[in-house]
Amino acid sequence: MTDASRATAPPVPPAPVDIERVLRRATGRLLGDLALRLVIIAVLVAVPTVLTRTGTWDSPFLSLIAVVAVFLAFFTFYRFVFDIRLGKLRAVLRTYPLEYRPRVARKKADTWTKYGTAFTLKISGGGQGPAPWVRAVNVIGRRRWPKEAENGAWVAGDLAFGGILVVPGTEEALFLEIAKRDKAARAREEAGPDRLARAQQAGLVRKRG
Repeated sequence: MTDASRATAPPVPPAPVDIERVLRRATGRLLGDLALRLVIIAVLVAVPTVLTRTGTWDSPFLSLIAVVAVFLAFFTFYRFVFDIRLGKLRAVLRTYPLEYRPRVARKKADTWTKYGTAFTLKISGGGQGPAPWVRAVNVIGRRRWPKEAENGAWVAGDLAFGGILVVPGTEEALFLEIAKRDKAARAREEAGPDRLARAQQAGLVRKRG
């Protein structure tokens, strides 16, 4: 193979992703995060209690530790409620096939949201015309950008309604949606009834009536 043919040859996609393994890993990561928070809460509650009862240390600072524990418990419950989005992940992956996209460009303009950090991406290489900018948020709310996605990623869904990006190797999953609302509304209007019905089946759109 010549140097010219190597330059023009399409990138070879990585090994196919097992969606059941993606679901298991997302669930395991969620439960691991939840367990870690519960351990921290338990320590924050136990330490002031033990120190006060034994008379080892009696300070107003101990009450602040209890307040921190309450806030952390509230935040943990809050996050856990949103992380039940695993059901949506399961529905999308079982409704749409995963397709490999060799190019993922990230705009350096991350946005903090209650669901997790939103990354702005352009995912191309699917042969479906110009790629829109999309927002990507980690399914279980993690805020780290998965750099492995920059070498290509698997995508499932219909970007007019939303989808899932799965990172090769780590198999992290991120929700996708068109970044600009006006473009998303236009794309949905142009989608036919078959695409709408499929998006409803995947839980990307609520059924009317």
